[in-house]
Amino acid sequence: MAVPQRKVTRSRKAKRNSHAHLIAPTLVSCKRCGKQIMPHRVCNSCGYYKGKKILQIEA
Repeated sequence: MAVPQRKVTRSRKAKRNSHAHLIAPTLVSCKRCGKQIMPHRVCNSCGYYKGKKILQIEA
């Protein structure tokens, strides 16, 4: 079984984990209703994408 020869230092561990963080998703406003949505997705509140009706939303 593999066993590390030396202790991993704090700085080495921090360098390895420097990219392990959460990032906020990019949001844009829907051109039809103004709600915040992710880009290139159908709006969940109005059902439109690129000016065309895609989903039938029940009120």
